[in-house]
Amino acid sequence: MYKVNEMVLYGNEGVCQIVDMMTRSFKGKEIEYYVLKPVYAKGSTVYVPVDNQELLMKMKKILSVEEIMSLLHNMSEELLPWIQNDNIRKEKYRDILKNGTRQDLIQLIRTLYLHQQELKALGKKFHATDEKILNEAEKILHHEFAYVLNIELDEVVPFICKEIDVEERKKTFL
Repeated sequence: MYKVNEMVLYGNEGVCQIVDMMTRSFKGKEIEYYVLKPVYAKGSTVYVPVDNQELLMKMKKILSVEEIMSLLHNMSEELLPWIQNDNIRKEKYRDILKNGTRQDLIQLIRTLYLHQQELKALGKKFHATDEKILNEAEKILHHEFAYVLNIELDEVVPFICKEIDVEERKKTFL
């Protein structure tokens, strides 16, 4: 169970603070809710019923600085297999957005980004659904990294690139 003032990652909302727990009556039944305030969507509030397991699964503890650094330094070069069928790919990638680990999100971002670059080189357009999924995955990861590392959102990609480059240089000299 989460506590008031705890920071969590909640689905596509990104990093949120649990600002309250409240009980509301709905159709004569008392329902307890977590009240979440997204850090990067000022004025927005999310209510998550405590007894709704599907919605609670969208709430995750945010990573620590050490966990982010470990994730970056141990990042796999492996990509997700490209799924040719648009509907199946959309379903699979949406499942990663909903239930995947941070490693899964990184693989998803890399896979879509590299596919986008391949299409661009061929003069073709990136599928709108793939673009949307890429943007959602980046938003989730960037919000968490920016919050935990105490950097601006636009500093996340340069930070990741620098960390990856540092690790590559270490491997070269070992």
